This record gives sequence, C-alpha cells and structure tokens, in this order.
Amino acid sequence: MPTLGPTRTADAARTAPTLAPASTAAKASAVAYASLTPAARKARRRFPALRHVGPNWYASVMGTAIVASAGAALPWAPTLAPAARALFVAVWALSALMLLLVPAARAGHWIHHRDRARAHLLDPAVAPFYGCLPMALLAVGGATLTVGRHALGEPAAVAVDAVLFTAGTLAGLAVAVGIPWLMVVRHRVRPADASPVWLLPVVAPMVSAALGPALIPYLPAGRWREALLLGCYALFALSLLATLTLLPLIVRRLLVLGPPPFALTPTLFLVLGPLGQSTTAVGHLADAAPGALGASSPHLSGLDSFAVVYGLGALGFALLWLAVAVATVVRAVRRGMPFSMTWWAFTFPVGTCVTGAAALGRATGLTALMGLAFALFALLSAAWAVAWARTVHGLVSGALPAGPPAPRPGTARTK
Repeated sequence: MPTLGPTRTADAARTAPTLAPASTAAKASAVAYASLTPAARKARRRFPALRHVGPNWYASVMGTAIVASAGAALPWAPTLAPAARALFVAVWALSALMLLLVPAARAGHWIHHRDRARAHLLDPAVAPFYGCLPMALLAVGGATLTVGRHALGEPAAVAVDAVLFTAGTLAGLAVAVGIPWLMVVRHRVRPADASPVWLLPVVAPMVSAALGPALIPYLPAGRWREALLLGCYALFALSLLATLTLLPLIVRRLLVLGPPPFALTPTLFLVLGPLGQSTTAVGHLADAAPGALGASSPHLSGLDSFAVVYGLGALGFALLWLAVAVATVVRAVRRGMPFSMTWWAFTFPVGTCVTGAAALGRATGLTALMGLAFALFALLSAAWAVAWARTVHGLVSGALPAGPPAPRPGTARTK
C-alpha cells in the first residue's frame, strides 16, 4: 500500500474527487454526453435539475424518519401528550412523503441523465452514498411501526414495515457487497481518499439488525421468530466487522493529513452511525430474545449482559468522536463552511445515538443515560431543523439541486 504523502493541504483537497471540477464523474459524464443521441440530449435539457439529484439525497429521508423514531424511543414515550404524539406522527408522515418523492426524482435522474448516473457509480466519492437508499427504506419502515401506527393502525403499520424491512435488508446486503466490490475492482482509491462516507454501504445491515427485532412479536412463535432473531445478530456481526475494517483507515487519514475539506467536514458525524446503531441493535435484540427463544432459554442473561457491556463501550467511543466532530465542524463554520447536502450527516447518526442511549437507559435504569438520550435528541432536533430549513430554502431559491462546489483549500491543520 502506498504511503501517505507529507503535503497535507494538497492531499486534503484531493479527498473529495467529486467536488473538483475535473473529477472522475465529470470526465466520464463529458465523454458519455458526446455519445448521446439528439433525443437523449433534448431530454437532458428538459429536466436539468434532476441531473444533480444523486444518491446522497436519500440522507434527507433517513434524517427525517429518525427524528420520529428517536422521539418515540425516549423514556417519555408511554406518557406522551396527544399534541406531542401528533407532532411525531407528522414528522413520520413527512418522511414517508419524502420516500415517495426522492425515489421518483432518482428515477428521473436515471432516465434523463443516465450518463451522470453511471458516472456516479464509477466515482469512489459518490458510489458509497448508494448505502443511503436501503437505510431510507428501513428508517421509514421502522418509524411506521413505532409512530405511524397511531395514524394507520397496527395491522397496516406492520404490513408496511414488513415490506420496507424486507426491501431495505435485501438492498442493504446488495450495497454492502456491490459498492466495496466496485471500490476494489473499478475505482482507483488511495489512502488519502479514505473518508467516513466509506462506512455508508456497510452500515445498512446494522440498521436492519436494529429494526428487525420490532417485527419478531408479529411472527408465528417458534422457528420463524428464532430465525429472524439470529438473522439480525448475523447482520449485526457482518456490519460491525466491516466497520472495524474501514474505521482504522479513516482515523489514520485524519491523523496524518488533518481535517477534510470544508464541504466534507459534516461527514465526520457518519462515524457515529455504526456506533449508535450497533448499541441500539444489541439492546433491541436482547429485548426481543425472550419472545424468540423462550423465557426459559439459558442464553438470555448472556445476551442482556452483552448488550450492556458492548453498548456502554460503543456509546462511550461515540461520545468521544462526537466531541471531536463538533469541534472540527465549529472550526470549519468559523472559516466559512458553506451549506451543502452533507449537512444531513448531522441527523441520522446522532439519531442512532439517541436510540442507543435510550436502549441502554432502559436496560440499566441509569438516570444519566436517560438524560443523555434527551440531550442528544435536542441536538438531533436542532440539526434536523437547520438542515431541513436550508434544504427547503435551496430548493425554493433554485440553488438546489446543484452540483457540489469546488473544495476550498486550507483545511490542513497548519492553516
């Protein structure tokens, strides 16, 4: 493996090839455009905005759905006032609407800008965002069961969640295999290109592991419930091992080359995703185990202990990383970090930490963990409000969708 170079500023600017004017995606797109038929070029001119609706737009769906799910996971959930419950139902409904609109826009992107869509798959900085699609399906499905059932009724909510969970899990496994395969076979990446975005394809199975246990009580008792429980544990292990493989590369790149370009600084929050989601997963799996394995199973105490011990360690590291990420973002904002769709990275990862802290709080009964869950939910709500407001403003003003800006230099620690 080649060694990291000493020129930190230059290498930091190269960590986001899709942000540069001469990116891999831009070159491939220009070549493909020259081969388009006149009809295809006319279609592209009719729908120019769809050209920049990339797979990263699914992050807005995830970030909205997690607000409803995280709110319902807090200790106050059983005693929620009707007004508060209606607010979470409204947020869930908004995420469900977005799950209809964003895939429709993405379908238009593939139909009218196929050259750009294919170029995205060949761009190592864009392709990992395909991991957002299965997580959007799973997040909305989980929110439908926990929050949407107050509007749809339990039978309909279970049916919707079952469909979205199945589709999201299958898509997540396909992405977890397909995107790393592309990175190995087709992409040309260097150690300096390592980014938290690389985690997105491999986190999707962890989301399935965290949300699958909610469906266990609705399956026939016996083998069906046991199969789903063990399958979720397998998805947990798959995602965790893949994360542990990639995370050292990301940390090494940050320590050696310094912070990423301003436009990519929010992606530091993506590291919280597998940490918070894995904490949530082991907690939910331990809660669902008695109904799947039987109340007399000798494995139950071990699963409960593992959930607490693992969860405390993962959540502790998540809080450490959160402090570093917040400090880095504050530094970037003070130096002029512009708004971009990467700001949605502030939402879903923090939401997984809310659900993880809430699960640990229920398992241990510690008031401190309950308070932590509320504090993280306040941070999540503020981040979602800002990202949503800026996105809507960008859509209304015409600034979005738009191609990503060129990276601003001077992000190395020596500047």
